[in-house]
Amino acid sequence: MSQPVLSIHNITKTFGGFVALNDVSLALHPGEIHAILGENGAGKSTLLNILAGITQPTRGDIKLNGIPVAFSSAVDAAKAGIGMVHQHFMLVPTLSATENLILADMVENRAWFGWPAGPVRRRIATQAESFGWDIDLDARIDTQTIGAQQRLEILKALQGERKILLLDEPTAVLTPGELPGFFATIRSIAATGSAVVIITHKLDEVVSVADKVTVLRRGQVVHECLTADTDVSDLAREMVGDASNAFAVLTAGNEGNSVSENQNVRVELRDAAAVSGDSTLRSGNVAIQEGEIFGIAGVDGNGQDALAALLTGNAPLSKGSLTICDVVIAAQQKVTPQDFLRNGVSYIPADRQTDGLVMSMTIADNILLDRVSEPPFTTLGMFIDQAAVKRFAQGEIERFDIRPADASCIVSTLSGGNQQKVVIARAMSRKPRVLVAVNPTRGLDVGAIAYVHRALRAATSAGCAVVLISTELDEILALSDRIAVLYEGRLSETVPAGVDKADLGRLMGGAVA
Repeated sequence: MSQPVLSIHNITKTFGGFVALNDVSLALHPGEIHAILGENGAGKSTLLNILAGITQPTRGDIKLNGIPVAFSSAVDAAKAGIGMVHQHFMLVPTLSATENLILADMVENRAWFGWPAGPVRRRIATQAESFGWDIDLDARIDTQTIGAQQRLEILKALQGERKILLLDEPTAVLTPGELPGFFATIRSIAATGSAVVIITHKLDEVVSVADKVTVLRRGQVVHECLTADTDVSDLAREMVGDASNAFAVLTAGNEGNSVSENQNVRVELRDAAAVSGDSTLRSGNVAIQEGEIFGIAGVDGNGQDALAALLTGNAPLSKGSLTICDVVIAAQQKVTPQDFLRNGVSYIPADRQTDGLVMSMTIADNILLDRVSEPPFTTLGMFIDQAAVKRFAQGEIERFDIRPADASCIVSTLSGGNQQKVVIARAMSRKPRVLVAVNPTRGLDVGAIAYVHRALRAATSAGCAVVLISTELDEILALSDRIAVLYEGRLSETVPAGVDKADLGRLMGGAVA
């Protein structure tokens, strides 16, 4: 075998008393696609941050082409030929796609002036076209969908001569139709001699694209193998121990609960329309009942943000009518998210860091962010009972297996998956009458996904109506009792659980139910 392009030996990283990585060693070879797997909090992102120069190890050695190196910054790593796509976006929201790429070039090359926009724009357009992506290169980042922002992050990481490409959950917001083209590009990059490292929780992606797998558990390497010698169920087992139950939840089809016309309707849209940013719901007609999971499928950018904002009080109804938890909302009526919360509506937003969390606050403060002023957390209407807050938060931390299991930890220090668990814990702890969940398992490991799926089902058993808005077709099919598709801002007719995946895909492309 060829000499490793990069190798690490006995890498350990501690944050205070928390050991994120413990004596981790691995080697990356030219032309190899190497997958790193593990539960949330296993140390995967910390490892990639060390390789990318963002974080320095507490101890251990890194060698590049057999020569010891020490990266003091991400710029140093980039100059050495290491590019990284982060799980959370590293874009300037007020700049355009083209301007973000120029800025990245300026930082890497320590230039006082950026390159002319024309050549940069043409270079991005050519590479985006090779992926089959349609990106508005002149629109501000904060007006673009999450999917478009993630695609730009991938393009940014591929700029320059990269011998090592680090991908932290790169496909989290790509649609099924985009995956083959993306994987083909990753393989072509590896074919040029670059080493590619990919973190993903989608085990079928690992088997389909990676050459080798390393599994981390609680900061240590517990398994290494060639993908040719393993399968999805074996990898799931290595990640979380006995993963049979988790894997069954992830792969099982769903026949759906019986939906009776006599059940209470918790959400009803009639010719409803709404606008949120650049997302538009043009027309929605549906009645969602208590005790059911109603799945809303669709390619990202077809009105999902507007629908979620409407159902949570974050966008006004522009026409039609909305009835939610027995309250009728008229067009142009002024309502607030707090009104919806008080009425029993909880929300798991698509972007946990921007819309779901206050990153500088503790786990406990985030879990009780929208109810800390309520008894028993506040007495006499003004005094916060910190002991009660900590007790409640600690119970939710244990319930959702948030790591580290310390209510006083600052949320920004958690892995992405554990941040998502904090958002879910807050939403579920209110025992909602309606739960609007947008891609609720994005960035979670197989065990956590299984837990969230069971928690959603448990909520419906208590009478909650779950509106599941997800770009993951497998998740929609596994959980939903009934399904509709958003296409160009219009909600399709309802189809039953058990619908063929291909038929659902055609609806996502604009076919009539």
